[in-house]
Amino acid sequence: MISEEVRSKYQLVVGLEVHAQLQTKSKIFCGDSNSFGDPPNTNISAISLGHPGAMPKLNKKAVEYAIKMGLACQSKISEFQFFDRKNYFYPDLPKGYQVTQDKTPICVGGTVPVKFGEEQVSEVILNRIHLEEDAGKSIHTEDHSDTFIDLNRAGTPLIEIVTEPVIHSAEEAGTFLTEVRKMVRFLEICDGNMEEGSLRCDANVSVMLHGAKEFGKKVEVKNMNSIKNVVKAILHERDRQIGLIEAGGEVISETRTYDPDTGDSFGMRTKEELNDYRYFPEPDLSPLRITNEWLQEIKDNMPMLSSEYIRKFKDTYGLKESDAQVLADQRDMAHFFDELCKITKNYKAAANWIMGPFKSYLNEKGLSVVESEISANQIAQIIELVDEGKLSFSTASQQLFPYLINHPLETAQEAAQHLNLFQDSNVDSIQTIINEVLINQPDKVKAYKKGKKGLLGMFMGEVMKKSKGKADPKVANKLLRDSLETVN
Repeated sequence: MISEEVRSKYQLVVGLEVHAQLQTKSKIFCGDSNSFGDPPNTNISAISLGHPGAMPKLNKKAVEYAIKMGLACQSKISEFQFFDRKNYFYPDLPKGYQVTQDKTPICVGGTVPVKFGEEQVSEVILNRIHLEEDAGKSIHTEDHSDTFIDLNRAGTPLIEIVTEPVIHSAEEAGTFLTEVRKMVRFLEICDGNMEEGSLRCDANVSVMLHGAKEFGKKVEVKNMNSIKNVVKAILHERDRQIGLIEAGGEVISETRTYDPDTGDSFGMRTKEELNDYRYFPEPDLSPLRITNEWLQEIKDNMPMLSSEYIRKFKDTYGLKESDAQVLADQRDMAHFFDELCKITKNYKAAANWIMGPFKSYLNEKGLSVVESEISANQIAQIIELVDEGKLSFSTASQQLFPYLINHPLETAQEAAQHLNLFQDSNVDSIQTIINEVLINQPDKVKAYKKGKKGLLGMFMGEVMKKSKGKADPKVANKLLRDSLETVN
């Protein structure tokens, strides 16, 4: 165990490489289906299998998706590009090389803002974002000594988002990865599912003494399938390297894998100072040019990002930062709330309904926003009925809202009428109920008049109970206070 005193002598340095599978219908260089979960080796062809003479063709949609990510990160979009062959042997890489972008990445530079709390914001600087194809998948099972190969994933379009080594805490790395996942989801270019491998992260970790001029030897940690495990792996590797140095040992530049069950990492292979991938331009693909017209078309069709929704929810709808962040955390939720605010002007009530009853309903049923059976229009109608004093919030949320979920074709007005939920604002009928309550509670009335003002809530509860929740709370509260002051 490394003490905090020893740990504080060192500076952690992290660079991340994030692979995001693009949600195109077909693979990057052929028409094979790009879908997850199909039977092994069914989404394959002569091109993805690397047969001699099979000619690749670039997927235009994959290029557009990569550009969208670059624009979101304020990267420079390269006008001229060519693809390269990266040569190395892997059993699940049928061609013996990977088609990628080495010298001419599609996106150069850029930043991703990361936020801690409500105020502290820093920017993680990117080196590049480039396009490439994914390899297949090696499958190891307990009951077989052989390795099985599934090539369905071979040729799946990827973008690799490469940061500069500017991350200095595991928390910052986790926050960056969370933000990247949010960005690709809002852009609708990747589902961000780390458990299925559609978003993967490798961490290059090193430590150096504070004030040192040179970075320490970096270790690449692979095979992390959640943001939490990325954070834990970085912390483990930091302490492992510090322990080695403090014991007089040397950190070996290598690739390691992290086991979340044990919290340990294990060496896979050592890294040479320079990987000899023998890059050279892919001869079977023409150079790619991004015209100004094409780039402008992509810019014009960029969807709103979470950060833009947060700004809009604060500036246009007057929400506080914490509420805006909750509502803009998921794309579909942000869009639903935005649509609701185009129908109702009571933005605070709209936020409360979405973060309260609506979100609870989705969580309870295990539904996504798009699967919801209640519309933004119906929620706006409910808000209007409450604002007009025709319904209390409790009646609307506990009775009307659940009813509309099962009767999506009815309006809130029709449903409230059908259920006989409209509040009674008639002074005479409410006063009659209040009189009955006070007559039945003479001791409590005396206690109230002697100063136990907290009993007002009890009296209100009895009034609402006798009215079956239909008494207008505002009218009832005023009448009740007046009655308690005048009753003998």
